[in-house]
Amino acid sequence: MWLGTRNDTRISTFGHGCSLLPDHVSRYAMPMLDRIHIILVGTTHPGNIGAAARAMKTMGLSHLMLVRPKVLPNAESFAMSSGADDILQYARVCETLDEAVAECVWVAGTSARSRTIDWPTVTPRQCAGQLVAEARGAAPVALVFGCEHSGLSNDELGRCHVHVRIPTRDDFSSLNIAAAVQVMAYEVFVASSVDAEELPLSEVAGEYATAGEMELFYCHLEQVLVELDFLDLQQPRNLMHRLRRLYGRVRPDKNEINILRGILGAMSAAGAGRNHWRRDA
Repeated sequence: MWLGTRNDTRISTFGHGCSLLPDHVSRYAMPMLDRIHIILVGTTHPGNIGAAARAMKTMGLSHLMLVRPKVLPNAESFAMSSGADDILQYARVCETLDEAVAECVWVAGTSARSRTIDWPTVTPRQCAGQLVAEARGAAPVALVFGCEHSGLSNDELGRCHVHVRIPTRDDFSSLNIAAAVQVMAYEVFVASSVDAEELPLSEVAGEYATAGEMELFYCHLEQVLVELDFLDLQQPRNLMHRLRRLYGRVRPDKNEINILRGILGAMSAAGAGRNHWRRDA
């Protein structure tokens, strides 16, 4: 779903209404900052969406995505945006975070709380530097913010390569969502002015697998682990979360993911063959 009209191109849709660029629009032609997507998940107050849009526009970011907002941008949102109307008009709405990050090759999620499973955690400045470095390539990247009251869920944070925490006072750590967006947008803007040689380097020879491709891999992996009786869905013991952390740290490229899925397919077929032999015995 998209919330505006463009004179130069139409935005296509897929899935449950998540908007994507049409195929004929080259990502190489997109300004680097346009490849950095700001994603707000489950925002409850429309004024916060508008204030976040204002924070984005002041720092050169323009690509806003909304996942399951309680209220779509309305008059209050536009008032709070203080002129960032275009950000709201072109905001794209998805029903799930998986849809929103499907084409992204690197995803960072904001988190203010300690979680059950340790995850790679970076500072806002480190995160911004990596976002800008990744966005200099062809594919989009994303910075994800949770809802005002509870932030991102463990499952949503599991879709992220790293977690980013904004330092605050220990006895008063509550940041308004728009304030958090402003802090991160400022760091991204500063990092975007740094020479490319000073940014983190990509070590992969081919193209990184997208979040959508990784999600298909995780579903395939879980299926095979269940078939092999290695994973008990009644008592998973955070196994899939730990495997997500492992592969998120490794960051396979597209060819490597194809190899891994080929191995999983062979394991599944071999397991099915053994079960067939047991039934015939």
